[in-house]
Amino acid sequence: MFPDAGPTARVLLVLELVQNNPGITAAEVGRRLDISERAARRCVTTLREVGVPVESTRGPHGGYRLGRGLRLPPLIFSATEALGLVMAVLDGNHAVADPAQPVGAALGKLIAALPDTVSRQAAQLRDHAAVAPDRLAARPDPAVASALVEALSEQRRVQITYRTESREWSEEADPWGLVVRYGRWYLICHSHRVDAVRTYRVDRITEVAQTGESFSLPDGFDPVQALEEHLARGWEHSTRVVFQASLEAVRSWIGASMGRLSEHPEGCVLEGSTDNPGMYAAEYLAAIPHDFRVEGGPELRQAMADLSNKLRRSVGSPSAG
Repeated sequence: MFPDAGPTARVLLVLELVQNNPGITAAEVGRRLDISERAARRCVTTLREVGVPVESTRGPHGGYRLGRGLRLPPLIFSATEALGLVMAVLDGNHAVADPAQPVGAALGKLIAALPDTVSRQAAQLRDHAAVAPDRLAARPDPAVASALVEALSEQRRVQITYRTESREWSEEADPWGLVVRYGRWYLICHSHRVDAVRTYRVDRITEVAQTGESFSLPDGFDPVQALEEHLARGWEHSTRVVFQASLEAVRSWIGASMGRLSEHPEGCVLEGSTDNPGMYAAEYLAAIPHDFRVEGGPELRQAMADLSNKLRRSVGSPSAG
């Protein structure tokens, strides 16, 4: 409801309604904006006078729609929408105030295009909200991410160049999904180099080019689930933990990246792998409120022993005196 909107704002709101609701009637425009049907028609006339091709059709299925080929950006935000957008950008990127960076430049243009009453609050939030750096975040090249998104949406095979700390290689891959997890972007794909599903960090992909060949996604494919399952396999150190509690009681505490949970005579067992036994012990297992026994591997058993000793020392007897 926008009964207090000024004439210019009202015309823009009518434009947004016609753009997003082809075939909308003057009566419906008036109802949504809390204005008369006559006022709605005047707004349409104003749009036509400034060159916006608003077409109208009479009859029971008639209404207003924009002329063919015209698509305007819907940059009409409420204060709440604008602030929500800035908050989302702040949460995902820490260079929002730097006009030399793509995200900062884009956000600056967006704020500049907003009405003063809305842009003022959005600019204040951008300029004065402090964001702690995310040590684990690794943002990819926007051009690489854009190329992967395009190939994924069109289901086109790509040739990618991938670089690790020790080597670089190229391969053809079918991009099945992109997942952002804790500040890092991952590509889940079918690698034709090894004829298997692989997960690659997008920030390590340096080149992307479509090959011209197409592919089909597997039925029911879930990229988030696929990533979590992949992260639980193939790491350097194996893990096996037996819980003295039912599978149902433990399941809610187990992320897919921790491994596979199954029934066990004592309750249930968690089997997987990790590249960081210390983190697995301190951040994953220590947070689970059920009794358990670490059976393997030796690296995880040692990490849990070290953690136990550290905690025991933290509540040791105070020094005399």
